[in-house]
Amino acid sequence: VMLIGHVGNDPEIRYLDQGVCTAQLRLATSVPGYTLPNGTNVPERTEWHNIYLWRRLAEIVERYVHKGDKLYIEGELRYRSYTDKKGVTRRTAEIWASNLEMLTPRSQTNTAQQGDNTTQPTQSNPFPASQSQNGNTPPPQKCPF
Repeated sequence: VMLIGHVGNDPEIRYLDQGVCTAQLRLATSVPGYTLPNGTNVPERTEWHNIYLWRRLAEIVERYVHKGDKLYIEGELRYRSYTDKKGVTRRTAEIWASNLEMLTPRSQTNTAQQGDNTTQPTQSNPFPASQSQNGNTPPPQKCPF
């Protein structure tokens, strides 16, 4: 799956016993509204995606990604079932990321975090444009989420 969207909340970061960093975030993707030839207005539609990242990608997310940032995510679509508090079995879709690119310019991220009244030099890109971790995701049964 390939997604471009905005982070809905600050990422949730966890470290496993072995020191492996994991990150979870919600990504919003939107389809703009439009008008059909017959005049019917179709409203904008926003979808929310659960994104899971591991190891180096999670470390990058921990350091640089914040609510509102625009990201490009590539990953594998996975489904799982769980039982909620009421005992009802639910099914959910997750994206296990294998590639991440930050699309929000660093200067905008710095301004949002520090306020408009501070000026600091910014780097155009503090790390490579993309980070990939092919085959570095643990098997589903070892996932702590």
